[in-house]
Amino acid sequence: MARLWDKGLPLDEQILKFTAGEDHVLDQRLVAYDARASIAHARMLAKQGLLSKADCGAICAGIEALAAAHAAGEWKIELADEDAHSALERRLTERIGEAGGRVHLGRSRNDQVLVALRLYLRDAIDELATGADTVIAALERVATEQGATALPGYTHMQPAMPSSVALWARGFATEIGDDRDGLKAVLRRVQKNPLGSAAGYGVPNLPLDREATRAALGFDSVHEPVTAVQLSRGKAEASLLFEIALLLGDLGRLSSDLLLFYTSEFAYVALPAEMTTGSSIMPQKRNPDVFELVRGTQATVVGALQETLALTAKLTSGYHRDLQRLKAPLFRSIDLASAVLAIMAHALPNVRFRPENITLGPELFAAEQANALVVKEGIPFREAYKRIAAQLARDKAK
Repeated sequence: MARLWDKGLPLDEQILKFTAGEDHVLDQRLVAYDARASIAHARMLAKQGLLSKADCGAICAGIEALAAAHAAGEWKIELADEDAHSALERRLTERIGEAGGRVHLGRSRNDQVLVALRLYLRDAIDELATGADTVIAALERVATEQGATALPGYTHMQPAMPSSVALWARGFATEIGDDRDGLKAVLRRVQKNPLGSAAGYGVPNLPLDREATRAALGFDSVHEPVTAVQLSRGKAEASLLFEIALLLGDLGRLSSDLLLFYTSEFAYVALPAEMTTGSSIMPQKRNPDVFELVRGTQATVVGALQETLALTAKLTSGYHRDLQRLKAPLFRSIDLASAVLAIMAHALPNVRFRPENITLGPELFAAEQANALVVKEGIPFREAYKRIAAQLARDKAK
């Protein structure tokens, strides 16, 4: 089977398996994006007089048909293809003949994979941001329906000041909104057109129009100079993983609160039976596994971030095959974050607070009482602080 770099020499099967790695599996999600970028590239070549109108039409129609067939599950990338790019071009050539071999003029797999990744990341970021909005909406529903329920606010795991379900839910909603904005900020690095940079040094003797492919694909700018493109590898990925880690950190803290509130000692919340699992040995148990699993997800993404940063550390300029390994931690983390957002949006509206089990002790109002003394008597706050502390000590001793 011919690959894009094939020169007619055989490739050792064990070498193929190792070097292709997971790409034939991971690249399934990139086929539609590689197809879109290939069509934009072909049309640019035709506009520049580097591809005939007839060949351009055949290439674009062939790629569109292949992309639709892939989406319908009619074909998959094979190990022998190595990646999405070889798989598409091979099938295109089989479909339309030698015109399929003209589509690669003026590009390399290096800018080809990067443009597909950036197009994919745009959609992934949008989907994650939308997922964050669904969690925010679920928290707002909790605040609206149960917000008047009083809650003790804690510092150092000790009762500190009065709070409420509304304050609790909207505090998390605000921070998840901040995380959503952080996800969108990653677009600053994603929205640069890498096409035309080829293997990192441009394309000699060809009048490529990088602005044309930029406009066709909706990028904000052309990534210049060409040598910067490969130097950027891993940076958008790491930026997105960092923002996902922050998002999952907030969702993990939200889950930690709910796990504490669900304990029999607190019993602040009730969960429907269908949201909990059972014990294989203890008949009485109902376990809030979903929130425990959410609590643990940040660790996976932090590991992926470390993996991504380590892969690019100390690489010299230009392309290196190490960069192929960026896909697995990136895709794994995006999929995990998407699943977590979906399950939290589904679960949160089913959490019911139990006001009959929530008591606010007198100590929670100490700061309020000290402030009231300042306003009433005009004494320094520190004096009011001491008087209230002394009063609470006397009340406790009774």
